[in-house]
Amino acid sequence: MRPERMQKLKVAGNSGQNPGFDFLQECWDDDPALVIVIKKLLAKFPQWGVAIVDGVLVH
Repeated sequence: MRPERMQKLKVAGNSGQNPGFDFLQECWDDDPALVIVIKKLLAKFPQWGVAIVDGVLVH
C-alpha cells in the first residue's frame, strides 16, 4: 500500500496537483512515514488549503 501512496504523493509534488484532502488524511492516519512527505508537500503548496493544527490535518 505504501508504494502506491508514495507514488501518488510524488506525482502531486511534481505536478502541484492536490491529491485530495481525504487521500492526505488517510495517509496521515495510516502511515507515520508518509506524514513527513505530507508535511513537506503542505509547506510547498499552501494554496491547497490544508494545514496541520496540533498534529491533525485540517481543511
